[in-house]
Parts: sequence; structure tokens; C-alpha cells
Amino acid sequence: MEQNRIRIGITQGDVNGIGYEVILKVFEDPTMLELCTPVVYGSPKVMTYHRKTLDLPTSFTIVSSASEAVDGRLNVVNCNDDEVKVELGKPSHESGKAALEALERAIAEYKEGMFDVLVTAPIHKQMIQSEDFTFPGHTEYIEQRIGEDAKALMILANETLRVALVTGHIPVTKIASSLTQELIQEKLSIFNASLKTDFRISAPRIAVLALNPHAGDGGLIGTEESTIITPAIKAMREQGVLCYGPFPADGFMGSGAFSHFDGILAMYHDQGLIPFKVLAMENGVNFTAGLRLIRTSPDHGTAFDIAGKGVASPDSFRQAIYMAIDIHRNRKSEDEARRNPLRKLYFEKRDDSDKLKLD
Repeated sequence: MEQNRIRIGITQGDVNGIGYEVILKVFEDPTMLELCTPVVYGSPKVMTYHRKTLDLPTSFTIVSSASEAVDGRLNVVNCNDDEVKVELGKPSHESGKAALEALERAIAEYKEGMFDVLVTAPIHKQMIQSEDFTFPGHTEYIEQRIGEDAKALMILANETLRVALVTGHIPVTKIASSLTQELIQEKLSIFNASLKTDFRISAPRIAVLALNPHAGDGGLIGTEESTIITPAIKAMREQGVLCYGPFPADGFMGSGAFSHFDGILAMYHDQGLIPFKVLAMENGVNFTAGLRLIRTSPDHGTAFDIAGKGVASPDSFRQAIYMAIDIHRNRKSEDEARRNPLRKLYFEKRDDSDKLKLD
């Protein structure tokens, strides 16, 4: 794709939540339009409704697809043919249907190369369920639709803290039985590669959290540490991955030991996300690593309790845009370096002189 600015696809999320509010607030600042060309997949009517309700000055341009996006403007692609009823603060199947229509249109246009990166506004995971969406969240849906057999990894990140998950949106009762040495090694491999390429950390140090309290206490409170997690760490270290642990989650996070590592691999959703959101709720970003598509989202949900009140902070959504741009640039830089490697230099000894040879 040839254009001066990075083109960002943005899905509207649940129209009854704070998605449109944070989108409009972010692009109220004209300097954001100097960084990228945003394309919102949603409804111009719904955006107008939110803009009037919140008394926001942000203007936008209606386009038929991202291919017609105008630089220096907030662009909107209409994805909802029917009149969408907006009931701020109330989850509904109608709002879930509208969210899915926007997401499907965005994925279709991404496959056609119409934008560079995707930023998703929050959805209501129950209301979006249908025959076409049977996934626990964005991550699993995107992996299935465009993964091309690649595996996704959920990473919550800000400038200093990066937390990845071995298991994601599954019931707590299934966590232990889902853990295998192979799965942990797979996630460590994806995490390590992403830290290197997407975050430009040359030799990332990864801390691996234990599953059980006190890391199992030598088998008194579980054996997963000795039978699954530790063997996975040892195997990945033999492959050159700088991973350490398993560390008891409470002491590791509570003592601040996490600050000595570039990434933290948690065994399950709440183990990693609760401390992350306590520390980084305002500027945290959810990044889907491991796939060709760069997808980020704010680390908050639909926030129905404050929808339409004008108090939602746009900081996390803004950071999601920044991170998507940074990762896009980092990957592009990596690709260019691989395409144009420095030629090997060596000296060939002949007689009494050293001659520089280029190969």
C-alpha cells in the first residue's frame, strides 16, 4: 500500500458503549490526523448521534470504503444498512449485530489491502454472539479469519510493562487441564519474537509466572510447576530464549520484580490482567501478536455505566493507535533490513598484505 500516512482501520465496537466517545475525543485533536489516516467502520448516523449527545466538535467524512479515505480527515465507512437503535448504557443484540457487521467489513477490506493496521473499539462479548461469531473475543475471531494457520498471542502492554497470556478467554475450571509444555513453549516463542520485532528489544528477558500459589510449594499445592512449566522454560532456554521462573505471581508483582524484565508470561487471564490493569489502566493497550495483521485495542471494555456521560478517558484508545503505528514501523524497518542485509566483509591474507574483500 502506497500512501504518505499510515492508514488505520477502526471498528466502532458496541454502539451503546463508549467506543464512539473515545474515537471522537482522540480525533478532536488535529495533530492525530497528521500521524495517520483513520477509517472508522461503523455508521455515520450513529457517529452523528454520539457527537451531538456528547457535544463534541469532531467532524468526519463519509466514504464508501477505505480506498477512498481522505488524508487529514476522520473517515467513516457505513457498514450498517439498517437503522441502528442506540440505547446508551444498555447491551442489546442489535448493537452486537452492528458491531459484528463493522468488524466483518473491516476484515474484508484488510484482506484487500485497503488499510495497514486495525484498532478495535470494545465489543460486548455476549451480545455479539451469533451463527457468524462464536468466539470468546476479538483475538480468537481474528486468528481464525486471517491467521493463515499462525497462532495469536494476547499481550497487554504500555511503555514499560508487557504481559502475555498462555490461556485466554476460557473458564477457570479449564485452566489447569489446558496447560501443556508444548503450549507454553509455543507462547514463549511467539512472545520472544514479538518483543524482538514489534517492540525492538534485541535480547528480551521474559519472566514466567507459576500457576499455583507459592509456585506449588514443592508439590504441596500442585505439580504443574515441576511437570509442565519448568520443563518448558528449560527447553526454550536451550533454544536461546531468555526466560526465567516460574515465579509466584503475588510476590513477583507485589515486590516490583516485574520491572527487571521485558515481558511477563502469565498462565491465565486474570493472573496477568488484574495486576496490569491496576498499574496501567489509563494507558494500557491490548495487542494481538503472532499474526500478519497488526491489531490493537484499548484495555478497557464497553463501560456501559458511563456511556453517554462524556467522562470516558480517550487515553487508552490513543495509546492503542500509537502502538499500532509504532509496531507497523518496526515491522517495516525489520523487513527492509532483511531485504537489504549488509554484505559480508572479510579479509583475505595474501603475502604480506591484508586485502578487504566484499562477498
